Amino acid sequence: MKKYSVISLFAGCGGLDLGFIGGFKFLDKFYDKNKFEIVWANDIDRASCETYYKNFGHDIVCGDITKLLNGGTNLSMFDKKMPDQADVVIGGFPCQDFSLAGKRKGFSAERGLLYQSMVEVVRRTKPTTFVAENVKGLMNMDNGEALKTIIKEFESLGYNVVYKLLTAADYGVPQVRERLIIVGTRNNKKTGFKHPDPFLTKDKWVSLKRAIGDLEDIGEGIVDNHFWSKAKMFPGTQGNSTVSKDKPGPTMRTEHHGNIEWHWNEKRRLSAREAARIQSFPDNFVFYPSTSSAYKQVGNAVPPVMAWHVARAVQKFLDKINLEDEKPIKHEFKESSSYSPSPVL
Repeated sequence: MKKYSVISLFAGCGGLDLGFIGGFKFLDKFYDKNKFEIVWANDIDRASCETYYKNFGHDIVCGDITKLLNGGTNLSMFDKKMPDQADVVIGGFPCQDFSLAGKRKGFSAERGLLYQSMVEVVRRTKPTTFVAENVKGLMNMDNGEALKTIIKEFESLGYNVVYKLLTAADYGVPQVRERLIIVGTRNNKKTGFKHPDPFLTKDKWVSLKRAIGDLEDIGEGIVDNHFWSKAKMFPGTQGNSTVSKDKPGPTMRTEHHGNIEWHWNEKRRLSAREAARIQSFPDNFVFYPSTSSAYKQVGNAVPPVMAWHVARAVQKFLDKINLEDEKPIKHEFKESSSYSPSPVL
């Protein structure tokens, strides 16, 4: 099977990557493998890199992408050069500075300019398409000027750019999480990209009872990552509300400092495994090295199930232009059962 090569930026623990690769099970449904292969991945957070490597079994460059693009060395867990070309570039550039829940510093913060690293990678590797993920807050930052600025920079490289706000619950994720999905396609392509259509209405959204009900009475540590914060309740502050078992969960946040929402039984907070389920991670995806780190990685991730539907839309687009173009996409990769990954840490 032909595989499209993917460069993954700001990969975190790999929620977007898992969605693009496919081949996982969530809530009794199997999400088939897609035609994508991650050929290079990067993140700056060492714990996320450890989780990524141990779950995917292939290298991830752990270091500052801005330094890496400027010729820095000895930055990574693994010394692996970024390819000169890829079919797809994906990444959720850091979003806290654009978030409604954050300080909304936007471009005035150093992290608010990290999208430029993605622009530079797209410029260097000239992918057929790119997929960028971010928070809803980016749409109204500076009265919409922030998003316009980002889009113009990608367009200056010769890409048609479209964006859409997706609600994760519409795609089978038990969480009311809204995320902006920005997709760019080389403007010499005749076929336009179309975001995936939602297939669940609000009355059909997956409830927390269905998603995590089986974990309610299971003791700590019996299931991987099933440990929870012992932070006390501070009524009226963020993260100190109680989830409803009959509805999807709220957005799993990256920075909650232990104040993750309370379970509906009001005996404890949600566990890291429950948070991972709410984000649609399969149970065999294990987070390292601690519960606090797991919470952060889960909150920072793109829900794999929603990402899978985005990936399917990208795959459909690439397959179609591959048939329309006189020259097929060059890269072809084959599964290898003999690959032995480098040792971790």
